Amino acid sequence: MNPKVLHSVQKGRQISVFLDDEPGTLGHVARLLGVHGVNIYALSLAEGLGHGYVRMVVDKPDEALGVLRKAEELTLERDVLLLELSNQPGSLGAVAERLGAAGVNIEYAYCAGGPNVDKGLVVIRVNDTEKALKVLKELEEAE
Repeated sequence: MNPKVLHSVQKGRQISVFLDDEPGTLGHVARLLGVHGVNIYALSLAEGLGHGYVRMVVDKPDEALGVLRKAEELTLERDVLLLELSNQPGSLGAVAERLGAAGVNIEYAYCAGGPNVDKGLVVIRVNDTEKALKVLKELEEAE
């Protein structure tokens, strides 16, 4: 029998914060959230021309958005899927192939975890959240 690949899947809310591309901007945002008791589960940082943005999933999205907006940070919120996958070769491939076979496109993804954990969090943005959720729930139940 194959080991379990997908341990859980749920809808999540991703917060993007647009940042100036200069030292200290990520530190400011992370510290601001920390001071207000918001824990960051996963994040991805990308650069642009003079600006960048951080995408993140946090434990208290409503509170995070309130804190960031009060600090006059430019934010954007999107639905994403939060997948808890086994930390083993082929886990992401199995899930991505299943979504592709169902016609669901993964627009982007990022993950959090480490070499000494059994499971990792993978955040994915897809073109059809409800369809992807259905496909992945079926996979989760079949394992």
